[in-house]
Amino acid sequence: MTIKEMQDRKRELGYTNELIAEKSGVPLGTVQKLFAGFTKAPRRKTVEALEKVLSAEVHREGEENTFGTYSRQPVRIVREPQAAYGAGTKPGKSTLEDYYALPDDRRAELIDGYFYDMASPTKEHQTILMQIALQLSLAVDAHPACRLYVAPLDVCLDNDNDTMVQPDILIVCNENDRDERRVNGAPDFIVEILSPSSRYHDMFRKLNKYRLAGVREYWIVDPKSRKVTVYDFEHDELPASYTFNDRVPLMISNGEFGVDFVKICSVLDRYAE
Repeated sequence: MTIKEMQDRKRELGYTNELIAEKSGVPLGTVQKLFAGFTKAPRRKTVEALEKVLSAEVHREGEENTFGTYSRQPVRIVREPQAAYGAGTKPGKSTLEDYYALPDDRRAELIDGYFYDMASPTKEHQTILMQIALQLSLAVDAHPACRLYVAPLDVCLDNDNDTMVQPDILIVCNENDRDERRVNGAPDFIVEILSPSSRYHDMFRKLNKYRLAGVREYWIVDPKSRKVTVYDFEHDELPASYTFNDRVPLMISNGEFGVDFVKICSVLDRYAE
């Protein structure tokens, strides 16, 4: 592959530089320089290692590949939610019109003109989501000006034409918008529950978008490590870290309400039996 072909293949697969470095064993700095166009003549070993990753194919029905997926026909895969679906007049410049034109069976978010794939949630993900929402409903019931929503629900985060996200859980207070299709503007509170394919997306890309858009509070729930990271943007506090053995206070309620993750943990353990 030429560098241009590798760049095109990287975009097609939706691989991040981090994922390519992890899969190929090539240092992240080298990967970044190559795909940014700074490296014009990479070493042969580097090219071979990258080609091996970028040439990966999935096979259907009957043959197991290195990713553990069964297939017969070669199908290109997206490991990190990074690739544009091809909607829009040109890559990276898709709009809400393109978003609404996506097929019904495609779940994606549009951020700054780029589409990002969304994997189907697991049972564990849905269990955590519903348990958090149940406890947060008490806070919302005590504050009639606020409303609680769960995914899938469109959020036009910046009130512009090139960003539409679907947070796992959100609370909107003093909502005057009459649009029944979606939430327009930044919610007051957002929860994202990490999955293997969404870690970078939720921990970095959406973190910055939520902060800049004016979200007051953002929780990142990590089922794998059973930790919760709380960003209190409203008070410009450093992120607070909790475990599933803690009660996590809801800062937009000044800590009056919260979520008891011990209860959620017990539900998860019971379902796992």
